[in-house]
Amino acid sequence: MPSEEIVDVPAIEVTKSKPRAKFIMLAAVGLLAFAASGGGAYYYFSHRSAPDEEVALSKGVSSADFVDVPPVTVNLRSGGGEPHFLKLRFIVVASDEAKAAELKDKLPVLLDALQPFLRELRPSDLDGSAAVFRIKEEMLRRATRAFGRGAVTDILIQDLVQQ
Repeated sequence: MPSEEIVDVPAIEVTKSKPRAKFIMLAAVGLLAFAASGGGAYYYFSHRSAPDEEVALSKGVSSADFVDVPPVTVNLRSGGGEPHFLKLRFIVVASDEAKAAELKDKLPVLLDALQPFLRELRPSDLDGSAAVFRIKEEMLRRATRAFGRGAVTDILIQDLVQQ
C-alpha cells in the first residue's frame, strides 16, 4: 500500500461578482424598456387618425366652411368612337365662413374654371392610384386661381366615376 502523503492545497479564493452592479444594470434596462413602451403608447393614442370631421375641426374648419358642389358630368376626350363620361362629386373647403358664403355665390365661376380641364381628360388619365391625387391638385390650383390665394384650402373628392 502506498503511503499516504498529505498534500497542502492552496485555498482558492472565490470572488463573488457584485450583485449590486448587476441589479442596477437590470433595473436601468427595465426602466428604459418601460419608458419606451409608455412613449410608444402615448404616440399611438395621440396620433391616431381621426374621422374627417374631427380633423377638420382640429384645423379650425367648421362644417359651415364646406361648400357642396352639384355633381358635374363631362365627356372625356377619347380617340375611339365610343363616348366616355366622367361624373364627379366634390366639396370645396373654404378658409372661413365668409369665404364659404362668397364661394357659394360664385360657384359658376369655379365650374367654368374646371370645365376645360375636366373635358381634356382622357380615360387613361384616370388609371392608377395617383390619378385622384393629380386631379384633386389641379382642381385646387384652378380654384385658387379663380377665387384668389387663401380662399380655398382644399378640394374633397366624394365620387369620381368613369362611364
